[in-house]
Amino acid sequence: MAENLESLFHGFSKLSREERLARLKSMSHLSGDDLDTLKAPLDLDLAEHFVENLIGVFSLPLGLATYFRIDGRDVPVPMAIEETSVIAACSSTAKWIRSHEGGEILTSAEGHTIIGQVQFPHVQATDKVLERIRVHQEELLEIANSVVPGLVKRGGGVRAFKVRRLERPDGREMLVLHVYMDPCDAMGANLINQVCEAIKPHLALWTEEKVGLCILSNLVDSKITHATVRIPGVDKEIGKGIEEASIFAETDPYRAATHNKGVMNGIDPVLIATGNDWRAVEAGVHAYCTRNGRYEPVTKWRMEENALVGRFSAPVVVGTVGGVTKLHPTAQICLRILGVKHAEDLARIVAAVGLVQNLGALRALSTVGIVKGHMSLHATNLAIAAGARPSEMVALREGLLGTLKREKTITMSRARELLDILRGVNTEAR
Repeated sequence: MAENLESLFHGFSKLSREERLARLKSMSHLSGDDLDTLKAPLDLDLAEHFVENLIGVFSLPLGLATYFRIDGRDVPVPMAIEETSVIAACSSTAKWIRSHEGGEILTSAEGHTIIGQVQFPHVQATDKVLERIRVHQEELLEIANSVVPGLVKRGGGVRAFKVRRLERPDGREMLVLHVYMDPCDAMGANLINQVCEAIKPHLALWTEEKVGLCILSNLVDSKITHATVRIPGVDKEIGKGIEEASIFAETDPYRAATHNKGVMNGIDPVLIATGNDWRAVEAGVHAYCTRNGRYEPVTKWRMEENALVGRFSAPVVVGTVGGVTKLHPTAQICLRILGVKHAEDLARIVAAVGLVQNLGALRALSTVGIVKGHMSLHATNLAIAAGARPSEMVALREGLLGTLKREKTITMSRARELLDILRGVNTEAR
């Protein structure tokens, strides 16, 4: 993929769908068959293998966010989402970042292991259990890795164990053995669950204690993805407004919840487009936001000297092999559009998109206001809901935007009134 795609990003939103596909082919070196796949719904025979009791498929629009330059590489970002404003906000904010000299989006990753949990619900002799696990640790590691020989061959596998001591509500003690496994480019949920189940009988035998649940954790604080946006020379009033919006979220969990939802507005569509488990990532991010004993924002923004700097840090556990990611043809195409092969690369892009989407929302809040920004994009949805035909869409949308400018709001009833006027309907004669 070419490093500089700015000329191909330029004017992308104004092109016809066929023109966008042609330009996407140039960006991502997709084949003609790939473009045909993007136009077609998911095959029902394939969908039968994804869920039980299949009755159909539910399609989401798949759009492309433009102007992203992440770690020095231009990245077209496919996003599957039904909300009008998200792709537009992502693209315009990414463009705003790169319009400043020295504006950049940088990412990194820390740690490689996911976590499985083996529970001892009612421990009778804590010291004995801890000692038996310590004595059998090497044997335990051998047994665990024998369950995933293919993963070990690829350089992954179980790396370590850690026992956590927890107090139950009844005052008794519970122990939880954490199993740390490097899943390579897989998300690894099924693999880590298999490992935990395989070591369960051995732990029960060695410790002479009852072993309870064996299951992965979505709070993967052993594998953190970081993203940073830095914009030198940003207007000080805008920068301070964004900083104040961040401080509001850092101070108030009610605001933090909506702040983080805005971050996930950017993250979830990329996860869905690539066939990843967006629910697992959501759970992990929100749980991570409580690590200090209260719910906090997953991003923070500050003016540092003459630059606006935003930072994101959270678990973003994704995969580029296995599961739906491997089986869904559109997910495979989206990975090729992104130009990624490894899970860590995808996680870093996902984090960057979430941070940029958050910046777009905070910038709107601290300048024109979120209502104006959302409603101008919502005009298309209202036009469709009002029953406008394709030939009427442009005129009705322009009418709605004019109404928004004059009246500061637009409603469904107003959209229907404008559509009647457009069609020359005599509403008084009804």
